[in-house]
Amino acid sequence: MASTDTLALPAQLTLPEARAALETLEAAIAEASGPVTMDASALTHIDSATLAVLLQCRRSAQARQLGFSVQHAPQRLVDLARLYGVEDLLALA
Repeated sequence: MASTDTLALPAQLTLPEARAALETLEAAIAEASGPVTMDASALTHIDSATLAVLLQCRRSAQARQLGFSVQHAPQRLVDLARLYGVEDLLALA
């Protein structure tokens, strides 16, 4: 069984940071050898772009047949994911 690859999200992941963050995260996912876990513990500035980045990361992980989850999600991220109906897709923990 391959080890889990944990990727740390930045403190701020809003629309202005989304493209650069996504490029960095997708490059890391391309190198992952096992399930991908996003560590959201540092997130303090969140908007709908945060969800878009996480959903694209999930698609990238799935394309490589890797598991995907988000851990240590701040309540604001959980609430936003719930509002958009994607909480289950992101496997928020």
